Amino acid sequence: METETFIRPNNKSKKKQRSPLLTFLFLFTLILLFFYFKNFISPSLLPLSKKSIPIIPRPQQCNPTNRLQGKFMWYAPHSGFSNQLAEFKNAILMAEILNRTLIVPPVLDHHAVALGSCPKFRVLEPNDLRYLVWNHSIQLLRDCRYVSMADIVDLSPLASYSTVRFIDFRAFVSSWCGVNLDVICSKDQNIPSPLSESLRQCGSLLSGYYGSFSGCLYALKEDCRTTVWTYKKDDEDGALDSFQPDDQLRKKKKISFIRRRKDVYKALGPGSAAESATVLAFGSLFTAPYKGSESHLDIHEAPNDPIVQTLIKKIEFLPFVPEIINAGKKFALQTIKGPFLCAQLRLLDGQFKNHHKATFLGLKQKIESLRQTGQKQIHVFVMTDLPMANWTGSYLGNLAKDSDAFKLFVIREEDDLVQETAKEVMAAGHGIKLGSVSQSSAGIDKRHYPQSLTDVLLYIEEVVCSCASLGFVGTAGSTIAESIELMRKHDICSG
Repeated sequence: METETFIRPNNKSKKKQRSPLLTFLFLFTLILLFFYFKNFISPSLLPLSKKSIPIIPRPQQCNPTNRLQGKFMWYAPHSGFSNQLAEFKNAILMAEILNRTLIVPPVLDHHAVALGSCPKFRVLEPNDLRYLVWNHSIQLLRDCRYVSMADIVDLSPLASYSTVRFIDFRAFVSSWCGVNLDVICSKDQNIPSPLSESLRQCGSLLSGYYGSFSGCLYALKEDCRTTVWTYKKDDEDGALDSFQPDDQLRKKKKISFIRRRKDVYKALGPGSAAESATVLAFGSLFTAPYKGSESHLDIHEAPNDPIVQTLIKKIEFLPFVPEIINAGKKFALQTIKGPFLCAQLRLLDGQFKNHHKATFLGLKQKIESLRQTGQKQIHVFVMTDLPMANWTGSYLGNLAKDSDAFKLFVIREEDDLVQETAKEVMAAGHGIKLGSVSQSSAGIDKRHYPQSLTDVLLYIEEVVCSCASLGFVGTAGSTIAESIELMRKHDICSG
């Protein structure tokens, strides 16, 4: 019988042979990291350690003499712009039901904050999600890239509803935290220490890490794993939702969550522990249909409340601000000049990158049907995340080569139309004008508008696609395609 002999390493001799050079490099690396974090990373942007959060006395924001007048609602948006817009609409609805002033958030960078998966019961805790959103919002301010959702989405159609109230996040933070945000937008990467610490403490408080404070802050712990919010469905309040984690998921992930349907007005309105709080802080307000239910909000109608019912219909479609609408129309009328087809092709992101053939199939079929009508040259506006340099060998590349039959149009970030529209949007300052807090008292200097606003390209492209008279071909499952379809339904190009 053969045997194998294993030789145990001599640990003592190893230690004696350790290279002084390796030790020096290790220590040198530690020193570099220390100076990097000290000089280039703002303390308010560092992850918050739960162990480092002390138990504090009642915060100054909660003292009667310092407390803001009114009642406010904050929430934590996430993911891409279309998801953020859907959450914003839900937030408007919830603020109306609860009679609170909605704190309007910035437009977050694409997927800078991710929630997780509600169907898999794997999402961030509400406190952690709120703190990530807070940190990213402060980062946008620091980088001079802050753009309010109200800078992009036109809220004037809601002006006739006196019960719908808004305040800009910057104005709220300036008043709630007692800070001057005018100095935060700077090329200098360091936020002054007192301001940094104030923002860190304020963000931790608002996120719910210190808990809730009676009459001051109510930070919700409910999320899509436990709660489906409803409104005035008395027979459902407290009932189990139809979607629950199955046995396999419970055993595999050791999940103990139970999803219940809760009436938001009864849980958080008059007579509740949350009702007296100056600030009510939600986590995510994103919802989507799933297995016969909704992931988090199921408020599609309110027949017993005419005001809320009207608002539900009103917020189904919130147009872009006039500056963006006008830019899209201008491109359609002055550059394309005539009937055209729009192709929205999402090819590189997430689930779409492995479905190129299926994505192109719909476009091929639409173009074939147009050619059969006798069109000599078909104008096609292309909205895609695939760079033009990579079109070669694809169906787009084939269309571009056949210049006699097709004329393709695109908009690029560096185009004058995009850059001028960005300047017009920020000069208009729709966001900072929200609410009763004036620009000067909010500590915001309007001159500190973003140095770049490249995402305005996306919004202009959506408007152009909504003007396509020969039709629209979108990517299946894309929320951008759904947004364009909604714009086409409301015929924004007719005016």
